[in-house]
Amino acid sequence: MTNITIVGIGYVGLSLAVLLAQENDVIALDIAQSKIDALNARISPIKDPDIEDYLKTKQLNLTASTDSVAAYSSADFVVVAVPTNYDPALNFFDTAVVDSVIRDVTKINPRATIVIKSTVPVGYTVGAKKKFDTDNIIFSPEFLREGQALYDNLYPSRIIVGEKSESAKRFAELLLQGSLKNDVPVLFTDSTEAEAVKLFANTFLALRVSFFNELDTYAELRGLDTSQIIEGVCHDPRIGTTYNNPSFGYGGYCLPKDAKQLRANFDNVPNNLIGAIVEANRTRKDHIADRILELNPHVVGIYRLTMKAGSDNFRQSSAQGVMKRLKGKGVEVIVYEPALEDEHFYHSKVVRDIEEFFTLSDVIVANRYSPELESVIDKVYTRDIFRRD
Repeated sequence: MTNITIVGIGYVGLSLAVLLAQENDVIALDIAQSKIDALNARISPIKDPDIEDYLKTKQLNLTASTDSVAAYSSADFVVVAVPTNYDPALNFFDTAVVDSVIRDVTKINPRATIVIKSTVPVGYTVGAKKKFDTDNIIFSPEFLREGQALYDNLYPSRIIVGEKSESAKRFAELLLQGSLKNDVPVLFTDSTEAEAVKLFANTFLALRVSFFNELDTYAELRGLDTSQIIEGVCHDPRIGTTYNNPSFGYGGYCLPKDAKQLRANFDNVPNNLIGAIVEANRTRKDHIADRILELNPHVVGIYRLTMKAGSDNFRQSSAQGVMKRLKGKGVEVIVYEPALEDEHFYHSKVVRDIEEFFTLSDVIVANRYSPELESVIDKVYTRDIFRRD
């Protein structure tokens, strides 16, 4: 059995920890004691049905810890799955936490192979090898959906490892070992190309979301039926029916920051499209806010901040962007979000009683429709045309 340490218990880290702990000894390392305690009690700290099921029903060789020295000392592989947020001041991802992990691992256990799963700028891995004077760093992009992270590891669309070494092949084998899918495409690339794959893949998804949102904006302002247009367009098999349901914009952990990072990497490279994808998301939120303001509400109720059904993540959610625009125009905004524990969210009151929320709201803004809204459908503003994610 291989000794593996996973750094960071988010969607990426936890799904990998559960996947790999089926056949290997895995330590999940994090600084949040609440996550450590939950995981050691076999309770998932994030909402993901498959992770919750595997923790309860599977025999996993998985331990959670805050002790980095012990976790690194015994590791054959250290998988880095810490967040890298886009810093608008630097115009790049903030990779300070990734740097810190690499620095510690190379000091404590220089023989360990470090696998970066965090999203990084194109060219980061080559620079890190020089900076920390080690060849034991591999980049391997992840392609996971919120709320279905373990499923996407059990049935991966592809496995990409940014190196062609024996260590890279061994890591790919570990991922395949835990997979339930046959004939998974495995690609071994150079590290910089693997970094580019991640950013271009997510930016293409952002482009697709933006395209159908702009189609919907056109249809809404011209009085056309969005669903008829989208269905007609998407019957072309070259276009297909995925990622075609209009929303308030793309959001979540990856798409906004990855698109901005790719735009930054295009510095001094001719382009029109990449920058436009970033701007299109801002324009869409402006449009949504304008349409709500045209209804002249005194109180706007934001129904759920989460990105989609079955998720507890509302980081960088498009609803927040709309909310900020409405507040900037002086409109009172209240929030219904069961995942929130605080009484206020960015100075807006959090209402936990759904009937009170319905009563107080003149307009209810919902990025995604729920049957829970049916009794007040005349108050609801949504662009969820197909009533699915």
